Amino acid sequence: MREAGISPTKSLGQHFLTDTSVLNRIVAAAFLSPGDTVIEVGPGLGALTQRLIEAAGHVIAVELDAKLADRLRATPSSSTGRGQREGFSPFTVVHADALLASPTDLLEAASLPSETPYVVVGNLPYNAGTAIVRRFLEATHQPQRLIVMLQREVAESMTAPVGETGLLGVSVQVYAEARRLFNVPARAFYPPPKVTSTVLRLDVRPEPLVPRPEIDAFFRVVRAGFSAPRKQLRNTLANGLAISSEEATGAIEAAGLDGSVRPALLSVDDWLRLSRAVGN
Repeated sequence: MREAGISPTKSLGQHFLTDTSVLNRIVAAAFLSPGDTVIEVGPGLGALTQRLIEAAGHVIAVELDAKLADRLRATPSSSTGRGQREGFSPFTVVHADALLASPTDLLEAASLPSETPYVVVGNLPYNAGTAIVRRFLEATHQPQRLIVMLQREVAESMTAPVGETGLLGVSVQVYAEARRLFNVPARAFYPPPKVTSTVLRLDVRPEPLVPRPEIDAFFRVVRAGFSAPRKQLRNTLANGLAISSEEATGAIEAAGLDGSVRPALLSVDDWLRLSRAVGN
């Protein structure tokens, strides 16, 4: 599928979603209303974009590829953010890297107030999907929810239950309730990727599970704990924080935990107690 001379750029991880039924399922999963503002990351050829325009109040398409951004601007529903073409919802194309532009930047590019509530939807590039999700979750102005497509293994890591949780799962679940919706086979894309994809829904919590002033210290301890995830907690914590085994054991016991367990067995609340014990 090569449209108007546009072909995927391998270095940008482009795989264009072309399956109509999958496109429709993504929009349905977003539960959009005419009053919603959507930030779409990686619109590509615009197949999902057109459906979002029909369902939402304002769509901001963030595209890193200059050729694709120009192509999207030429569509009948495109605007520069200064107005609306008759018969279409407002639609703004922003040529930018979603890892560098803040949500506030994107809203202001569409001439919207910086505090406007918004939803993130997108078929995210495999090589940057995790970083993009974390960028929005950790932003000062967070989305209400994200409906995004990622590599299946990444989606599984983000939604892993206690007992299977890794650093990525903790990093996501502190900020959002995450659940996998459905898998998408390679044949739904052009060109077909070598992996299966999963559509994931992240409902952002009103407040993170960790108080904001404690987040940096919390993740310092979590990163240390998962520095060798198959080893016992007392060993990974001591090595990761460069403290003695006795200090690590003391903090673990103060948090009411067992130093012989693997880090994957700890819940977010367990990690929070541990980070506080380390701080004390």
